[in-house]
Amino acid sequence: MTNNPPNTLPASLELGVIGNGSIAALIDPHGSIVWCCLPRFDADASFCKLLSPKIDGGEWAIELEDFERAEQNYLPNTAVLVTRLFDTHGGAIEIVDFAPRNRSLGRMYHPVMLARKISPLSGSPRIRVKLQPLCDYGSQPASTTYGSNHVRYMLSETVQRLTSDVATPLIERSLPFSLDRPAHFVFGPDETLSESPADFIHLALERTQAYWRDWVRNLSIPYEWQEAVIRAAITLKLCQYEATGAIVAALTTSIPEAPGTARNWDYRYCWLRDSAFTVRTLNRLGVTNTMEDYIRYVFNLAVVEGDDEVGPVFGITFERELHERQVKGLAGYRGMGPVRVGNDAWQQRQNDAYGSVVLSSAQLFFDRRIEHRGDAIMFKRLERMGTAALRMAEQPDAGLWEFRGRASVHTYSAAMCWAACDRLAHIATELGLDDRARYWHHEAIELHARIEARAWNATLGYFVDAYDGENLDASLLLLSDIGFIEANDPRFVATVDAIGAALGRGNYLFRYIAPDDFGTPETSFNICTFWYIEAMASTGREEQARAMFENMLSKRNALGLLSEDLAPGSGEHWGNYPQTYSLVGMIQAAMRLSRRWEEAL
Repeated sequence: MTNNPPNTLPASLELGVIGNGSIAALIDPHGSIVWCCLPRFDADASFCKLLSPKIDGGEWAIELEDFERAEQNYLPNTAVLVTRLFDTHGGAIEIVDFAPRNRSLGRMYHPVMLARKISPLSGSPRIRVKLQPLCDYGSQPASTTYGSNHVRYMLSETVQRLTSDVATPLIERSLPFSLDRPAHFVFGPDETLSESPADFIHLALERTQAYWRDWVRNLSIPYEWQEAVIRAAITLKLCQYEATGAIVAALTTSIPEAPGTARNWDYRYCWLRDSAFTVRTLNRLGVTNTMEDYIRYVFNLAVVEGDDEVGPVFGITFERELHERQVKGLAGYRGMGPVRVGNDAWQQRQNDAYGSVVLSSAQLFFDRRIEHRGDAIMFKRLERMGTAALRMAEQPDAGLWEFRGRASVHTYSAAMCWAACDRLAHIATELGLDDRARYWHHEAIELHARIEARAWNATLGYFVDAYDGENLDASLLLLSDIGFIEANDPRFVATVDAIGAALGRGNYLFRYIAPDDFGTPETSFNICTFWYIEAMASTGREEQARAMFENMLSKRNALGLLSEDLAPGSGEHWGNYPQTYSLVGMIQAAMRLSRRWEEAL
């Protein structure tokens, strides 16, 4: 085999995702694992080929000799990915990739483990297994030791053991061999398997498929676009770190928002805003356990005594400080550095965080399916978010777009603080706490009036992005969704029209167009396009909204996923991946636009 086999791909976001709530891996169309952080989402990237390591390695490739073509799909309603590779002689192999997940002994079994099964389908295929994890973000190879049937890899933060029924020297030296029977690979904790790799993978695969199909069966999906919604929902679930309940914004770092831009950030952390969107969306699909796990995370971290302010983003294992640095071992996506680890947004003031916490918690007090519903004690703790919201609502902040060089009293931040007060009033009423209900209702009314007075620009005839401002941004499309204004209010309709005219580029929407700390944005922001689609539907233009939605579905990658941004001209994906924001937007737009089941059947 050559050193540069023909099935080597340039970096792209045509990637599948597998995971189990402990780890996640990104797999390219030829079955190579090109991104995986171990032993958790925000740890060192042991597989980092996606970001161009400067030394050889950083991937787990299955190379087929004389490769000709590939095809790839998920097993229906699961997070199990199947890749088929075909050679020029009629030979073919199948790679089945998954991370084990199932219920066992009364708890969830989701180890730090990747499982791969490679089977011959036809002909006499020859393959090479290239398993080369790196340490310290691509700076050096992992040290290894070998046993008769396993290889141990000393990674930066963990030790992983590969157990296989393929001869160890073939793996150690990446030698080619004929695949005349299925080969099994278990890359997991440094422990001895109690059974053969074949038996382990057979049972783990069976149980993992059963888990995901049962999970999907309980989703309350819309009648239309079911496959798109299911795939997006599964992927959102894969972005929750189950040990703590934290939900990451994306699984990657430093995928630039546009070619050659310095806008490339580490999204492997838990933003209160992004997570609230994810929780509320999964709630609408009936997945309330994600909310319960996430609320435990938030209450263990953000809703505590003595906090004057709450930061916008935290580490998935409760870190409050996420110091940003640039790593030297990775050249970046397609060589477009720098590659960043950490995110200095933790130091920012983003005042919508208070509303995000309350909105993501509110259903706990009303949903009778939930075993441990919100009570007066939880409400009292949540009131701290309301008190902070009142104090911070009209203070300058970086806003939800995290401006690094300026601050304003952003309309969306203030409106989310209003939403915190409004929902606390509803919760207090539900709990029979009449005095607190009156208090929060009064504060909400007063704050609402102040926001309207400063955020409505009568001269321009629409709401603006900041107090007494003149600019537009896409977050104003959410004013109706959070209940700040009715969708049929002429002021909201006018704002939607103005945003479409100013921020729209064909079928796509920019979050804003005014230059920021890094210049003028170059790509559309996917969730903003979905917000615009929803706003169009809610203001009576459903036919146009459906056309835009169908266009966005056509821009997903081959496996039905989206990154953060799209280039309006080419439709190419940019920004971190898979982006929970984008998947949330897709699901919510589908649910708003779909015909109801009773209308369709």
